[in-house]
Amino acid sequence: MNIIAANALAESDAGVKTLKIANDADLAEIATPEALQGLTRIELEFPKFTDGRAFSQAVLLRRRHGFAGDIRATGDVLIDQLVQMQRSGFSSAVLAPGLDADAARQQLQRFGSFYQGDALEPRPLFARQAGTATTPAQEAA
Repeated sequence: MNIIAANALAESDAGVKTLKIANDADLAEIATPEALQGLTRIELEFPKFTDGRAFSQAVLLRRRHGFAGDIRATGDVLIDQLVQMQRSGFSSAVLAPGLDADAARQQLQRFGSFYQGDALEPRPLFARQAGTATTPAQEAA
């Protein structure tokens, strides 16, 4: 996951084709194949850290809509949320002002693997270790 300090947003991002989605938006209406075509990044907003609707949006964008580009978390993004963000499908996050990007990177290194599957790797650990395939019904469970 790419961690970005609030004061370090790159000016080179100006040419990146980005779609900003409010956390109360209906993805079924917005995330059509035509709307996602050619997009490089989707930004999902966390208006406050206690509002987790963007987690669900990220999972839906990855699994249901097949978006493979950058999903960026913006707004009130705290270090404690980063592991769950990564497992939900976020690939970058802009930290809330005043938070240390190095501490955030350390947080992501705490856990080497997870037993459960997630948005990017739906197979549980035993299936990944054994190299066994799972059915779509097993992946959805």
